[in-house]
Amino acid sequence: MVHPNPVFRAQVLGAGPTGALAALALAQAGWQVRICDPLPASALVERNRAYAFSHSSQRLLCQLGLWSSLEQVMVPFSRLELVDLAVERQVGFTLADLGPGPANALPSATLSSTPSAAAVGWIAKHQLLLPPLLAALAADPAVVLELGSAPVQSSLPPPDLVVAADGPHSPSRAALGIGSLHWAYSQNCLTCLVQLRGSANDQAWELLRPEGPFAVLPLGDGIFQLVWSAPARRCRQLESLGDGAFLDALAGALPDGLQPDALLDAPRAYPVGLLLAHRLHRGRTVLVGESGHRCHPVGGQGLNLCWRDVAQLQRLAGQVVAGRLAVERLPAAYGRRRWPDLLLTLLATDLLVRLFSNRSPLLLPIRHLALLLLARLPPLRQLALAAMTHGPCQLLRQ
Repeated sequence: MVHPNPVFRAQVLGAGPTGALAALALAQAGWQVRICDPLPASALVERNRAYAFSHSSQRLLCQLGLWSSLEQVMVPFSRLELVDLAVERQVGFTLADLGPGPANALPSATLSSTPSAAAVGWIAKHQLLLPPLLAALAADPAVVLELGSAPVQSSLPPPDLVVAADGPHSPSRAALGIGSLHWAYSQNCLTCLVQLRGSANDQAWELLRPEGPFAVLPLGDGIFQLVWSAPARRCRQLESLGDGAFLDALAGALPDGLQPDALLDAPRAYPVGLLLAHRLHRGRTVLVGESGHRCHPVGGQGLNLCWRDVAQLQRLAGQVVAGRLAVERLPAAYGRRRWPDLLLTLLATDLLVRLFSNRSPLLLPIRHLALLLLARLPPLRQLALAAMTHGPCQLLRQ
């Protein structure tokens, strides 16, 4: 991607998946970009987790010309099983439930070059996702990539835009004096890789259990990433179990038909919480990704929400280059346009956790009815899947 004589300059702080994609998006919009991270590439890559990707993320990757390379590390799934174990009801979302939508309105040439574009969603491991993004940054002449050191002073004038993508404990947000709404869930999330029997390789699971949501994400060849939400004490206990005892506990948590055969890495638990910055910009700095917000991992919304930040940032950066938006107005415009999606997504994930992480006799009939209607009404399944795959705000635009 060559951008002759870029006029506008941006500095991106943080080279994780969101920061790296933000830098590439700004470069493609015609900006000159400097991206830095205090961690070296080896430390950035070695993060043991997997992400779920929705059609909103696929659409952005296609627009940036990155889908063909990243598709190779994505594992598509064509069916999502939603199971409420407390009321013993199950709903399957399939390709037929995608329906018409913006993610399916990609150019035909793009779709023909991506055979796995027909999927409910995709899963990718962090260790496989980040190297192609870092390689794309290193190859882009509009990008200066600085890893393994603090930002150095430059003789150039200050950048027109600073993108803070330095995570939920963002030093940038703290330095700007931007407060945040935050509370910790009583649950932790435990993650690990396991070998499972009883599930197809293109099948993902979202299990709604009284102790918390439980995602089972396919990575191919019978290997699945678990994202197991449970009370913090229970997660610490699970972490301390030997392989055999852990697999026994896992077998008791999974629905009938799913059988764990082997534990492939050490289970690791981490706290989960909701975070929303009081504002998404100050001066020439914008908060992108988890520096500005964080939600419960139920439904796999986290990284997709972050990448919708990037999509909005690129649209505005393109307007600046085209002369339709003054550069000094970009940060405020970004904040205004991101609020609806952030608020609705954080509210939806929080309500899901509160509604389904219990055995309340008052809520069980409501849950039973909701899943019964989902199972019997295809338009309702299409609406629910569209909210998950495109973001809740996209439904309001249709």
